[in-house]
Amino acid sequence: MCGIAGLVQRHPSHKADQTLLQRMCTSLRHRGPDDQGLYLRGPIGLGSRRLSIIDLTTGHQPIFNESGSVAVILNGEIYNFQELRPALEAKGHRFTTQTDTEVVVHLYEEYGVEAVQRLRGMFALALWDGDRQRLLLARDRVGKKPLFYAYLPDRLLFASEIKAILQDPGVPTVIDVQAVDAYLAFQFIPHPLTIYQAIRKLPPAHLLIWEQGEVTIEPYWHLDFARKTPVRDDQVAEALRDQLEEATRVRLISDVPLGALLSGGVDSSAVVALMSQAMDRPVQTFSLGFAEEAYNELPYARQVAQRFATDHHEMVVSADVAGLLPRLVWQYDEPFADKSAVPTLYVAHMASRHVSVVLSGDGGDEAFAGYDKYRFGRWQRAWAHLPAALRRTLARRLLAPLQHDSGGGTTWLLTQLAHTLLPYAEAIFYPEFFDGYGRTTLYQPWVRAALADCASPMAGLVSAGLDHLDDPVDLMQWLDYQWYLPGDLLVKMDMASMACSLEARSPFLDHRVIEFCAALPSAVKTDGRARKIVLREAFRGLLPDSILDRPKQGFSIPLRAWLRGPLAALARELLVEQPRGVREFFDLAAIRRMFEAHVSGRRNHAHRLWALMLFAQWYRLMIEQQAYKMAPPPFPDYEPMPVHGHVSPDHRRR
Repeated sequence: MCGIAGLVQRHPSHKADQTLLQRMCTSLRHRGPDDQGLYLRGPIGLGSRRLSIIDLTTGHQPIFNESGSVAVILNGEIYNFQELRPALEAKGHRFTTQTDTEVVVHLYEEYGVEAVQRLRGMFALALWDGDRQRLLLARDRVGKKPLFYAYLPDRLLFASEIKAILQDPGVPTVIDVQAVDAYLAFQFIPHPLTIYQAIRKLPPAHLLIWEQGEVTIEPYWHLDFARKTPVRDDQVAEALRDQLEEATRVRLISDVPLGALLSGGVDSSAVVALMSQAMDRPVQTFSLGFAEEAYNELPYARQVAQRFATDHHEMVVSADVAGLLPRLVWQYDEPFADKSAVPTLYVAHMASRHVSVVLSGDGGDEAFAGYDKYRFGRWQRAWAHLPAALRRTLARRLLAPLQHDSGGGTTWLLTQLAHTLLPYAEAIFYPEFFDGYGRTTLYQPWVRAALADCASPMAGLVSAGLDHLDDPVDLMQWLDYQWYLPGDLLVKMDMASMACSLEARSPFLDHRVIEFCAALPSAVKTDGRARKIVLREAFRGLLPDSILDRPKQGFSIPLRAWLRGPLAALARELLVEQPRGVREFFDLAAIRRMFEAHVSGRRNHAHRLWALMLFAQWYRLMIEQQAYKMAPPPFPDYEPMPVHGHVSPDHRRR
């Protein structure tokens, strides 16, 4: 686990800049505080910052083949390296370390760029083939590990974070208005866009091949929901449990302490249960809660901790989160408004004081249709015969109550019903954020003009899904794997955990688990009423019924109330009193009306205001102050509140 960075000059006679490479690596120190490795040879420069997890003594990167002609740097973990190594040794390859990274160079010698298809894990890697003068960049199948690049006329730069690429003063920092539009629509910026026109994200499951100055980008894996594997109903749960047990077991390989992030939901609780069975010592678990009862899951987390006698740690977050925002914005490099990034950063910071690796339940909702939209997605066929214009009109009328501050079950039900009415391309938009009309009316005229001929941020992807998927649930899951997971949830976890030099692993994101679940009929996941049917069945008896049968509760913060209370002053400063970058893109009068309507209680604009606040904070730090050139802002002086402690291992339940 580490951060990687590098550059290659287009002309082979031009040498890579060692000073620049050093600056790039220094900016990634939080991702790898234990070691640094640089490789410079002619036009190529590779750099690595290492967080030592496996093979603490001989795992220094870059790693080379026997002749030194192939070099690799890797961010992540290869979980099947112990399985791959004997076969490579039998073919004559000589290993000099015990690290997982070394299998990559020898696989490449055997299979070329197709070697990536044999890797099982989470990774972003860079491999230099000196004989062919070829650079290979690759990203794991679901996008657990990030990889950014800038393709300039005379060179290519790449890194685990945008801030490393920006160490090169020749990289333009012009803001991409299409990225701004996508950000307001989704709360994050989907690949391949970044907030900067000159920098792009390598999509998950893709290779970037640089050879003799030319770049090609191509996929190496596709997730297929269309091909269903027949499995007897009485065998599905057992087969799933076997898959998850094995995926958990390989993620316990570590030479440093590891634990688990425990929310008290089904997914993270299942991971803790499997870890408890596989480990010979108590699992260290870490949970976070809020004083506001509606957002607090700590009682459920304690049930699981007590059930498996974990070494449990908790903290309660107050509304005083303003001090965390500079670090959050610096860490994420571009505007990112998923409000659950706040508690994720807190719980990662707490866990990093005790362990270097944590397992999480990320990906469970996408694998097993855990969101409410999946349940109501089964209703969409009922409205297919209605004209699209009529469906949009009905949906807008149903969503109107959400603008008021009524809340409650009625608004929730109307929201879900509205989603079933909307065409696929619009149903994925969260109604709390800015829809197409809301964004257009918010922009300055020059932004509207720049976006006039641009397609909807999701139009092409939805069209591709509709070409081969008929089942609404399959389509929603496929879209989430293509868009929501790599753009939002996995970014949130990677950036938050690596800010604290903490590695996060998730069994639900194992590509074998994902392929197994994609091949199941959607009816075993949701029937329009229940969610995660097969997952709950697989863990019935191992997890308490109170955990398996509880309603879903997202990992979030009480944003609506906080923006009327302790965060109102910061919102006013950023959006009304000193809007700075906001005024460049948005209509300040419209934002002022939105702010006043929210703080007065007439409307609920919490998510919209939060997105604009994060944009304003990002603009101040990254555009005006160029904070990517500076050391990270410190975490606020906030100590965890130990409200639940160690449970004696003598009382562990097997």
